[in-house]
Amino acid sequence: MSDTPLTFPENRLAQESSLYLRQHARNPVDWFPWGAEALDTARQLNRPIFLSIGYSACHWCHVMEHESFENPDTAAIMNAHFVCIKVDREERPDIDQIYMTALQVMTREGGGWPLSVFLTPELKPFYAGTYFPPDNRYGRNRPSFPKLLRTIREAWETTPDQLRGQANEVTHYLQSIGDLQADAGDLKPSHLRHALDQLRRSFDASYGGFGEAPKFPHAIELRLLLRGWKRFDDDTPLEMVKITLEKMGRGGIYDHLGGGFARYSVDARWLVPHFEKMLYDNALLLAAYVDGWHVTGEDEFRRTAEETIDYLRREMTAPNGAFFSTQDADSEGEEGKFYVWSFAEVQSLLDGETAKTFCYVYGVTPEGNFEGRNILHRAKSDEQDARMLGIPLDLLQTQLAQARGKLFAVRSQRIWPGRDEKILTSWNALMISSLAHAGATLQRPDVIAMAVRAAEAILTAMRRPDGQLYRTMSMATAPKLNAYLEDYAFLIAALIELHQATYEPRWIVTACELCEVMIGRFADPSGPGFYFTAIDHEALISRNKDSHDGSMPSGNSMAAMALLRLGALIDRADWTTRAVGTINAFLPLIQRSPTAAGQMLCAYDFHLGPQEQITILGHAGDAETQRALAVVRQGYHPNRLVVFHDPASGPAPVDVLPWLRDRPMLDGVTCYICRDQVCAAPIVGAAAFAAELGHAGDELREAF
Repeated sequence: MSDTPLTFPENRLAQESSLYLRQHARNPVDWFPWGAEALDTARQLNRPIFLSIGYSACHWCHVMEHESFENPDTAAIMNAHFVCIKVDREERPDIDQIYMTALQVMTREGGGWPLSVFLTPELKPFYAGTYFPPDNRYGRNRPSFPKLLRTIREAWETTPDQLRGQANEVTHYLQSIGDLQADAGDLKPSHLRHALDQLRRSFDASYGGFGEAPKFPHAIELRLLLRGWKRFDDDTPLEMVKITLEKMGRGGIYDHLGGGFARYSVDARWLVPHFEKMLYDNALLLAAYVDGWHVTGEDEFRRTAEETIDYLRREMTAPNGAFFSTQDADSEGEEGKFYVWSFAEVQSLLDGETAKTFCYVYGVTPEGNFEGRNILHRAKSDEQDARMLGIPLDLLQTQLAQARGKLFAVRSQRIWPGRDEKILTSWNALMISSLAHAGATLQRPDVIAMAVRAAEAILTAMRRPDGQLYRTMSMATAPKLNAYLEDYAFLIAALIELHQATYEPRWIVTACELCEVMIGRFADPSGPGFYFTAIDHEALISRNKDSHDGSMPSGNSMAAMALLRLGALIDRADWTTRAVGTINAFLPLIQRSPTAAGQMLCAYDFHLGPQEQITILGHAGDAETQRALAVVRQGYHPNRLVVFHDPASGPAPVDVLPWLRDRPMLDGVTCYICRDQVCAAPIVGAAAFAAELGHAGDELREAF
C-alpha cells in the first residue's frame, strides 16, 4: 500500500464529538457510531457487526487505520458483509468494559487496543482480538485482517448457528461475572499482608516496578505499599516504592524536558516509553510521588511532582480550568518523533562543556537508544552525577536546568503530537484529587487553586439541573452521555480531598448530594456493590459491577473509599455499612488476585484503622492557628481526616460537619483529637497539639 494518503468522502463519523471517531471520518469504511441506526441496520440486514474500539492517542489504532481502514479493498469487504461500528473507549467505557472482558474470556489474554470484536446483530460477541495486520506477517498467531474478514463472512453464511452458539456461551458468562455475594466473608489484616507479599514476589529489584516488559507504573499499588509500610512497620514495602519512583522518574517514561509521564515502558528498564501521555496516569503518579516525598523527604520525588504539575498547567489545562484527556504518541506520523534527539542536535544546541555534561547525565550517544536517536534518561541522581563529574552540585544543577530550557524551547518549535481535548468527568476528578492532595502536602496554595478551578469547571459544566452528571464534553461541544459509576465515585472522592485541602464545607455539601445520587442510581438494591451503569442506562448485553483496579481504580473501590471517608466526616453509619459490604463482597477477588484490588485494599486499610479524626477551631488569620494547621499536615497519615472552623466566619456548620457540634474554641486555637471514635480532652495551643500528635503517631505505629 502506498504511503501517500488517499482521500475519501466524509462518512458518518465526521459529525461526532469524539476526536477518535473524527480521525476515521475519511476512511472508505462505512462506519457507524454506536447507536440505534447501526444496531437497527445490523438486525435488518442480518449481518455480523464489526466493533472497533480505541482512543485518539493509541499508536496501534493509528497503525491499523492506515493499514486496513484506509485500504479501499479491505473497506469494500467490510462494507459489503458487515455493519462496522467505531467506539471511543474513553467516551463509552461501558461498551469497552463488556467487550474487553469478552476478549479476555475468549483468548485468555490481557487485551489492549485497538479492540476488534465481531458480534451477532443482538450484540453478542463470537470472535475478538486486538490489532490485526494487513498481511500474514505474524503467521497463524495473528491472521491478516482481510483473511479474517473473509473467514468470518464465510462462517456467518455457512455455519451461523455455530457462531451464535458460541456468542450465547460468552454472553452468558459475561452476565454472570458481575454477581457478588453478600456473605463472601470478611476481610482481615492478613489479606493486606498477602497482597504485599504478592507484590514483593513480582517486584523487579533492579529497576523497580512489577513484572517484566512491557512495564506499567502501577501507581495504585505504590500507594498501597506505603500504607503497608505504615501499618506493619515493615521497611520492605517502602524500599520497593523508593526504587520504583526513582527508576521511573529517571527513566525515559518521564519527560525530562517538559514533565509528565508516558503511558508505559516497552522494556523493563523504563527506558523506551509508549509515548502517549494520559491524564489519569499523570494524576495517579502525581499522588504517588507526593506521598513518596512526604514519607522519604527525597527532593527528587518532589521535583518530579512539581514538574508534572507544571506540565499539566502548561499543556493539559482547558480555558475553563478543567483538563484535557491525552496527548498522542505520534507526531508527523512517527511514534515519539517529538520527544527524541540526535547526538548532533544536542551538540549543536549546547556549548562544548555543557553538551558534554548533558550527554553524560541524560545518556545521549552518537548511536542513540531509539531508532538511531536518543530518549533522554538518567542513571544517577544529581548528587551522584556531580561526584562522578567532579563539579559542585549547584553548578551541575544550573547547567542542566539551562540546557533543558534550551532544548525545550527548540522542541516546542516542532510539530506537536495531537491532543484529545475532550474533558471527562472521571479523569478530571482523579486530577482534582491529586492536585488538592499535592497542594496541601507541598504547601502550594497555587496548586490547590488549580484543583478548585477545575472542580468548579466540572460542577458548572457537567452537573445537570437534576443533580446528575454528564460523562464528557469539550470546549467546542456541549456535555453529553450519562455519567458512569466511576464519574460519580471519583468526583465524590475529589470533593472530599478538596475539603481536606481547603476546609470549605461547600465541597462536603456537594459530595453528599452526589453520593445520594450515586447510591440511588448505581447501588444494587438487593445485594452489595454498585453497577457500572445507572438504573436507566441503555440496555446492553450485561450490566456488571466493575471490580478490577487496573490503570485506574474501579468504580466500586473508589465508591467504597469515598463512602468510608464521607461517612466518617458526616456521621453516616449507613454509608459506612454500605462501603464495608462492598469491600467484603470483593473478598474472592482479593484472595485470588490481590494485586488487581489495590484501591479496594486501600479502602479496607482505611476502614481497619486506626482512624484519626481531628477538629481544629481558631482564627484563620492568627499565626498560632496557622501553626496548628501546618502541624496536622506533618507526617504521612493516610487515615487522618481534619475539620477546621473559624468562629469569626459565623456559626459552625454543624448540619454539614457534625464534628463541630458542642466543640467550642477555648482560650486560643483549640484542637480535638478522636481515634476510632474515642475522643481525648481538647488541646489548646499549637505546641501542645504538636506534642500530642507526635505521641499519637508512636501509639498508632505500635497498635499493629
